[in-house]
Amino acid sequence: MLYNADPRGWAGLVRRADLVELCFITPIVNVPSILQRGILSHARAIRLPEKPLSIAMQTIQDLREKVVVPGGRPLHDYANLYICARNPMMYKRMGLHASLCVLRVSPDVLDIPGTIVADGNASSGYARFEPAPEGLRYVDQAATFAERWTDSVPAAYYRKKSQKCAEVLVPNSVPPNYLMGAYVSGAAGQVTFVALGTRLQAVVNTDLFFQ
Repeated sequence: MLYNADPRGWAGLVRRADLVELCFITPIVNVPSILQRGILSHARAIRLPEKPLSIAMQTIQDLREKVVVPGGRPLHDYANLYICARNPMMYKRMGLHASLCVLRVSPDVLDIPGTIVADGNASSGYARFEPAPEGLRYVDQAATFAERWTDSVPAAYYRKKSQKCAEVLVPNSVPPNYLMGAYVSGAAGQVTFVALGTRLQAVVNTDLFFQ
């Protein structure tokens, strides 16, 4: 469960009190390194002697490389977490689902100094950047946790697609102590994850991986 939705169908903005977790999509093989070093920014990850396996699309990384967070730092200097991992990025990579996991990250990262909330994909051109945790008030809960982002109107489609990828940007890295567990897509992923022998529990969540 990513978010405690209001049982009355409230469809306002994301509320800190209801945010159960944040999410980081990564290949399962990267988890031991993440538990040692934390979730690193792109700038830090590429400096590692043994670079972690990446599922990022190069075209998107090229866009992100050009973005500077208003009043902050280059986007690649932040570790990026999703508010909802069932998003266009996951959809693009659903063919790799058995080798992927979603790391569950404590919302307490919102209190790390310098952390930023983006109400959409930070590289989309649609996103608004605000300091955390107050920036959550600009994140549309209904759009971010919607089942679909399709729309017959191109401008609306791109806006919805961006909102599904709302992000929390943490300077430099997310320390390992903020990791709470993981989701995997099925039995195969769970076996692979458990074989790592980490402290994290892996729970199967097929819907999150579009399975």
